[in-house]
Amino acid sequence: MAAPIEAKVKASTAATFGVGVAIAVLNDVAADSSLLGPLPSWLQAPLLALVPAGLTWLAGYQARHSPRRPTNA
Repeated sequence: MAAPIEAKVKASTAATFGVGVAIAVLNDVAADSSLLGPLPSWLQAPLLALVPAGLTWLAGYQARHSPRRPTNA
């Protein structure tokens, strides 16, 4: 059975997702989609939100985890 994902991984992913959403909203409000020029505008917002969150999750998961106490099975 896989170990549960630690709180540090969940928190960093949620924070990055929030920042990605904020950047996407600012990009849309400014009506300047030159950051991701060749992509259609409907794809830019999800991409800005999901890619940083996914990379943060991966980095947090690959980071050294705190030791866990043995469980009695």
